[in-house]
Amino acid sequence: MESSLALGRLELTPSPAAVGVGLAPRLSGGPPPKDKSGQRPVGPQAPAHLNGCVPLSHQVAGHKYGVDKVGILQHPDGTVLKQLQPPPRGPREMQFYSMVYAENCSDPCLLELQNHLPKYYGTWSSPDSPNDLYLKLEDVTRRFVKPCIMDVKLGQRSYDPFASQEKREQQIRKYPLMEEIGFLVLGMRVYNVCSDSFESYDQHYGRGLVKGTIKDGLSKFFHNGVGLRKDAVSASMQRVQHILRWFESQRQLVFYASSLLFVYEGLPSSSSSSASSSPSSLLREEKGMREGAGQDEQVAEYNNNNIRVAAPWDYSLATMYANHRKGGHHHHCAQEHLHGNDGEEEDGGNREGDGEVEVRMIDFAHVFQSESLDHGYIYGLRHLLTVLEQILHDAS
Repeated sequence: MESSLALGRLELTPSPAAVGVGLAPRLSGGPPPKDKSGQRPVGPQAPAHLNGCVPLSHQVAGHKYGVDKVGILQHPDGTVLKQLQPPPRGPREMQFYSMVYAENCSDPCLLELQNHLPKYYGTWSSPDSPNDLYLKLEDVTRRFVKPCIMDVKLGQRSYDPFASQEKREQQIRKYPLMEEIGFLVLGMRVYNVCSDSFESYDQHYGRGLVKGTIKDGLSKFFHNGVGLRKDAVSASMQRVQHILRWFESQRQLVFYASSLLFVYEGLPSSSSSSASSSPSSLLREEKGMREGAGQDEQVAEYNNNNIRVAAPWDYSLATMYANHRKGGHHHHCAQEHLHGNDGEEEDGGNREGDGEVEVRMIDFAHVFQSESLDHGYIYGLRHLLTVLEQILHDAS
């Protein structure tokens, strides 16, 4: 690799020796069926794949296991497994998580960023397919009874500076308004309290939203069949504002084709569907059932969790795979999870806002080092906030 352009594209040489992978160019400027409640399938109706893992049933966008070449699985311990994409995207995303969650990380910017990402528990592979790597991540939806989920791609363009002309034109054709609107709804599922079921909307729904319909299209995510969940809109705005403040304060990273994952509790506080159980008690009950049922499985399965989180930004792909096979030091977050503490106390202290709403950044296959503000992402966040404010204003 002789140029920064090659470095940015992560072009790999076929040499059997350790392959150099550059992740840091400097930029100067078929699913299982769901029951009526929409909960994750358990028991014999959920076909098991690798070590008891099943396809993620509540995925609203992105590559799906069994449909695409790569996909996302649900691990028996409650985490999700994101299959590593082919180079350069997969290794780049793996390096991003490894850098942010490195044990020796002391960068205040990255430490703050952790509050806006799913927790990272290293890499995982099945003993039957040791070369098929997965990123082991927190399931942000796990603590919700009726999780309403929306995936929104952020930024004014969904291709990185090193994309080919063909790729650029392809992405622009998918959604020509990306530069003007600054975000794109990739998919969502909304709980309807009247029918006690979920309504789903795919990427085609989002691509059909234009400047004049984006507000109403987005508000549909917060409507439960009876009325607008103004509490969820307000709490979501607060969390997006926290992410915006982080972007306005950092000049280290720039993000392309990355998303925000919105999750709120679809079961309303005044739900009449259960006279004896409040939403909070239902949450605690379901969480306890999950932990109790999975405890024995976890003891056996954790022996295969090879946690590697201290990889530098510039790293060798061959070495990454070798380190994964050898195993290594466990990150403290992973240790807490393995012992039954999934960090809720920590979350409660670090993440302000409504406890029944989450907004996290996801999808980091196109993240690069930078020396300037990420103007495209900031533009998208600000416009998204404007639209949410309009939704709330119209409702009041």
